[in-house]
Amino acid sequence: MNIRAEFHCHTTASDGRLSPSQVVTLAKEKTVELLAITDHDTTDGVEEALIKGKELGVNVIPGIELSCIHKGESIHILGYFKGDGYKNPELLSYLSSLKESRLNRATLMVENLEKYFNIKIDLNRVLELGEGVVARPHLAQAIIEAGYPYEWNYIFDKFISKDSPAYIENKKVSIPEGIAMLKKYNCVVILAHPKLIKKTPIKEFLSFDFDGLEAIYFQNFKRETDELISLCRYKGLLMTCGSDFHGILSGDTKHGMLGDMTITDEYFNKFLHRYKS
Repeated sequence: MNIRAEFHCHTTASDGRLSPSQVVTLAKEKTVELLAITDHDTTDGVEEALIKGKELGVNVIPGIELSCIHKGESIHILGYFKGDGYKNPELLSYLSSLKESRLNRATLMVENLEKYFNIKIDLNRVLELGEGVVARPHLAQAIIEAGYPYEWNYIFDKFISKDSPAYIENKKVSIPEGIAMLKKYNCVVILAHPKLIKKTPIKEFLSFDFDGLEAIYFQNFKRETDELISLCRYKGLLMTCGSDFHGILSGDTKHGMLGDMTITDEYFNKFLHRYKS
């Protein structure tokens, strides 16, 4: 039996298009049995989502997607808070420093877009779009709003990808540092979207203290999902499923629709058992 669940989605607290309440409402409409709010480097949307979840009868758990660096590549890790660690003042102070780093990054990328591609966008508009945590989708949206004749995916691939001269890396947090921090605040920690990792074999990440892998991911081919599921079974790891939902965006094929992902009841229950222990 398959369970419809969403372990990976974003709201306006970072770079999503829907508010936390709207995401929970959509989860209700899609009959999602578990919804994790995992905004980039922030827990600002969690409380609103939890309140809305109680109101609508949606099982919402607090989470985060933390940006780390490994071998020069951005690696994301998902943390699911077992308790109220997402409100810890020390954690919030640390996340605030990451937010400030993202503001500086956005400023430099706006400058680089003009320098390398003669694309001129208003930094204030980018910051306005990223009222929570500024990220690359806010730059893409500002480019579109400025009237440039480019589609969403083309902007990402050509102008703001990691291979672009305009790209600026996020604040460098190592994987061991990121995992240790999330576990300090009582999180179950999962490696996000292994498919997107290019510079390191996935098996190398098993030397880190991950609890599991996001084995079922929107962009995966069936072969990739099967391989990751087999790896989780062989290593006794948890597995999760995620659409990486960011909202309903025209021309965006990099993210899925909330409610489209499913996981077997066996692995759904294994996650819940670890989460509740």
